[in-house]
Amino acid sequence: MNVYRSHVLICGGTGCASADSFKMMDKFHDELKKHDLAEEVKLVKTGCFGLCEAGPIVIVYPERSFYSQVKMEDVERITEEHLLKGRVIKDLLFKETPDEDTIKAIEEVGFYKKQKRIALQNCGVINPEVIEEYIAVDGYQALAKVLTEMQPEEVIDTLKQSGLRGRGGGGFPAGLKWEFTAKAEGDQKYVACNADEGDPGAFMDRSILEGDPHVIIEAMAIAGYAVGATKGYVYIRAEYPIAVDRLRIAIKQAKMHNLLGTDIFGSGFDFDLEIRLGAGAFVCGEETALINSIEGKRGMPRPRPPFPAHKGIWNKPTLLNNVESYANVPQIILNGPEWFAGIGTEKSKGTKVFALGGKINNTGLVEVPMGTSLREVIYDVGGGIPKGKAFKAVQTGGPSGGCIPMEHIDTPIDYDNLIKLGSMMGSGGMIVMDEDNCMVDIARFFLDFTVEESCGKCPPCRIGTKRMLEILNNITEGRGTLEDLDRLEALAGNIKESSLCGLGQTAPNPVISTLHYFRHEYEAHVTEKRCPAGACQALANYSITEACKGCTLCVKVCPVDAIQGERKALHTIDTDACIKCGACVDKCPFKAIVKK
Repeated sequence: MNVYRSHVLICGGTGCASADSFKMMDKFHDELKKHDLAEEVKLVKTGCFGLCEAGPIVIVYPERSFYSQVKMEDVERITEEHLLKGRVIKDLLFKETPDEDTIKAIEEVGFYKKQKRIALQNCGVINPEVIEEYIAVDGYQALAKVLTEMQPEEVIDTLKQSGLRGRGGGGFPAGLKWEFTAKAEGDQKYVACNADEGDPGAFMDRSILEGDPHVIIEAMAIAGYAVGATKGYVYIRAEYPIAVDRLRIAIKQAKMHNLLGTDIFGSGFDFDLEIRLGAGAFVCGEETALINSIEGKRGMPRPRPPFPAHKGIWNKPTLLNNVESYANVPQIILNGPEWFAGIGTEKSKGTKVFALGGKINNTGLVEVPMGTSLREVIYDVGGGIPKGKAFKAVQTGGPSGGCIPMEHIDTPIDYDNLIKLGSMMGSGGMIVMDEDNCMVDIARFFLDFTVEESCGKCPPCRIGTKRMLEILNNITEGRGTLEDLDRLEALAGNIKESSLCGLGQTAPNPVISTLHYFRHEYEAHVTEKRCPAGACQALANYSITEACKGCTLCVKVCPVDAIQGERKALHTIDTDACIKCGACVDKCPFKAIVKK
């Protein structure tokens, strides 16, 4: 067994892989061989480090040097300077903001300081394709404890005492769901994992599966023991190829080590896992639609009750949680329910993983204790808004959530607080918007997604959301009226009350929340035919300021000859002829053309 003096951790998550981190690892291999360092330096392909904005990321231990946005041409330099000569390359180290000169080691990066990693604790730390690395960080210890020291009802009681709530949507107490399934009568029971993460901008579950797939296998085996199930299914979308591959590798390794299969740990308990691939239907994130898809049927929701705990997969009692919910289970078993319940707020225990995106400096994956304020996540962890722009709103909960304005930025994040504000926790998407975002257009964007993804089974969702989208399109294109705002509210109420499943019932939330907090923007669109943010193209007006130098570049790119003017003289735009394409704005070197 080699004892390495240095470890080089290279991000192998989807984001960094798309920027050639796999090829980068191959180049590191070649460079280490070239300098006779292969026996001294170990390369570790990890999952996501979280700070996607800085990718591709390379961290060198023991110095903990945090190299960001590493390029292929930097590999030779890191090898020769740092790994061979022991010199940290300061200009490659992560900088907190683009204009900051301070260099950072990983523990100094503000992005991580307020985080507490439980579900993500092994992501970016271990090689997810090597089971021994998971075992080295106490992997499968929780399963061993459960099978050799605890009765099924003790496992469920531990989960109930921890206060863990489902991380996939409504936040139902996980322990109660496990108890319902355990008490349900059935000759066969199933455990299922919902990894069908379909919210725009969300990648929490994907990153856990890419960076720590064994934690899901271990947690599902624990769940199987607790509820009396011998078979489990992981339902994951086929668009997650890295996650699927690593999960397959992990399942194979677990079977080889007798951690899946028959008589696990000599306890007499049998449990096996299969993967089911989804085709990317958003509705299959709803539990009954997911169950239909597992069975080979069209992914459409079923009426509830009966709930899956009583009639799930093939009408057998089924426990269904999402990836993040399961990822907390081994740590709760090992550290005790009191430890987990001591984190967070009174009614929302533990931590929550968010995919932080939109108008934010530090886009990426974050895990913070429940009760952390929106301000802390956006400014302390996320690094604030780029280019000094003003924060306007944050969308939580994806298409099912709502937009929370600046006035509520100090709200502690938990299930109940977000619902009070007209939003929801959801699976953990968090999209930040600045002063340049039009809230009417944001609502239209999310509703357009919902209309596209509706399964079509119930008329309120199939027809109602379509009518709402038509109204929003009219408003953003200058054809809206004040009566349309009343129609939107009436339709939203009807859809929420009468849709079959939770996805349809929450589809109007982005519209309802933006109407509540940003009604003045809607009114400006319909009464003044103006978009205050200047984002709605149909309502935009272009004009040329005194900064114009008469270079004629705008004249040359205008496709409809709407710009007139002599060379070296102030130009003008014929607003009737202008098609508002924006080509002139992009081309003007003097920033003399403005959109209002």
